[in-house]
Amino acid sequence: MTSAASPIDIHAEGHAATRAVTRLSVGVAVLLIALKAFALGASGSVSILASLADSALDLLASLGVFFAVRWAAMPSDEDHRYGHGKGEALAALVQAGLVFASALFIGWEAVQRMLDPRPVVSGYWGVLVILISIALTGWLVWMQGRAMRQSGSMAVAADRAHYAGDLAANGVVLIGVISGSFLAAPGLDAAAGLVVAVWLFWGALAVLKTASDHLVDRAVPDADRITITTAVLADPRISGVHQLRTRMAGPAMMIQMHIDLEPTLTLEAAHAIVVEAENRLLAAFPRADVLIHPDPRGRAESHGGAFGEKEQPDLN
Repeated sequence: MTSAASPIDIHAEGHAATRAVTRLSVGVAVLLIALKAFALGASGSVSILASLADSALDLLASLGVFFAVRWAAMPSDEDHRYGHGKGEALAALVQAGLVFASALFIGWEAVQRMLDPRPVVSGYWGVLVILISIALTGWLVWMQGRAMRQSGSMAVAADRAHYAGDLAANGVVLIGVISGSFLAAPGLDAAAGLVVAVWLFWGALAVLKTASDHLVDRAVPDADRITITTAVLADPRISGVHQLRTRMAGPAMMIQMHIDLEPTLTLEAAHAIVVEAENRLLAAFPRADVLIHPDPRGRAESHGGAFGEKEQPDLN
């Protein structure tokens, strides 16, 4: 019978998965740029232009994620005692900015082409390239999903959300190319480009929100907080949890709390109870960093400095 993987093993496996999938992401982005540049030169389609611009920014974003996940995986040091996990949030923030820029460019070009329609030629090449793009992007999204489940990486999640948006956007581009080339309706091609721009803008808002939540230390969702308190209070010797604080640093969850214990317990007994509680939390959240402060039940004074108990309601 094999023992469960330690948190260190889980981190190592997660980091290996993110490094591999970010290399794949960069490679796919380069290949898509080459294919779409060829298709643009052959067809002159504005929707392919929109998709090419998006793929170029995908490459920049993927390169940012490529370096960010490696920096975030570095162990804590004297200057970064909480590790480097927020590097992933910074990468996601840059991604959001690039996508916003892409959406504005594509939207402007689409409006110009709607006012001044131009024919789409060599539609067969355009359709073939977009079909290949859909297949490659779908495969990449699937691989990123696997890596996310292993690592919990926010940067990979943001990159996956972007490519998932691209997958749907490529479907719109395909409609645009077919409309402009085979239905003699170049205005529909431009309209498809505008739809892509709106789609990218909406996706960038979601990435921006996720990255901002990490950077401003937003608490984890209520469901996770309930799981935390339930795991801790599973021991009847712990009569209460208060001043619970949570935040994310990349894939790592930071958990801090005070617990109420019997005042007559020895220091050794209280320490054993705290260690057992920490292990229960790590079983539920293997990538967590846990800090628990024991208080004597009924005799603890308010404490905690700038973020003391007056700002944190009891969750019992």
